[in-house]
Amino acid sequence: MVAATRGHRVALRDVSHHFELTSEHVDVLERITLDIAAGEFVAVLGPSGCGKSTLLRLIAGLETPRSGAIEVDGKPVTSPDSSRILVFQDPTLFPWRTVRQNVALGPEACGVAAQYQGRIDEALALVKLDRFAAALPHQLSGGMAQRVALARALVHDPSLLLLDEPLGKLDALTRMAMQGELETLWRRAGFTALLVTHDAEEALLLGSRVLVLSDRPAHIRNEITVNLPYPRRRDDARLIALRRELLQALRVSAVTGSPTTDLEVAA
Repeated sequence: MVAATRGHRVALRDVSHHFELTSEHVDVLERITLDIAAGEFVAVLGPSGCGKSTLLRLIAGLETPRSGAIEVDGKPVTSPDSSRILVFQDPTLFPWRTVRQNVALGPEACGVAAQYQGRIDEALALVKLDRFAAALPHQLSGGMAQRVALARALVHDPSLLLLDEPLGKLDALTRMAMQGELETLWRRAGFTALLVTHDAEEALLLGSRVLVLSDRPAHIRNEITVNLPYPRRRDDARLIALRRELLQALRVSAVTGSPTTDLEVAA
């Protein structure tokens, strides 16, 4: 059962963003309005380059939107905060540091490593790496390395976990296993989660809602509610039907995986 009051509430109001390149003004996000409840797991899909990662960076406080407002628990987001952690696709582990030392990077940087030893142990246990605390990154599989990245985030006891395709580089079997582990972590800890993914099935397995962004400048084009209990089964007929609905929203054929025409989507 998810501890729904554990996570942050997130609110975006008419958030727009653009980049100024050398000779070009690039609109990325256009008037995004969104509410995420405390403890909710929301997944985001959309075309490559539409601004999904930018959306996470804005909520994390790593960038400031050009217009609109972002609030977490009713307070404006003006800078990064250890309660809002962004996990990237690449685990980016330091090869000369052990698993435990990589997980301890954040507390060390803040000068509180001594006080966080117990929390580091808990984070390693949560991701099932307590037996590998002394291992070096080259001794880990891809899935294990990504668990280290998750532990590095969990050591801060975040209330909001922002996930930028964290399973995108894993092989299919490892990815499926990690999806289950990520769901278990979320259900145990009760943090709020916002996941960017290109995998429709992954979004439906994990998210209570799935948001579909348009092409750039991105706005929320569709929202699909997933009223299915956890843990979810890939062969559940209801999930398969939702997958077809989601692929249609993405303008992708559920049969061939290729883009569909508007006529095919309407059929």
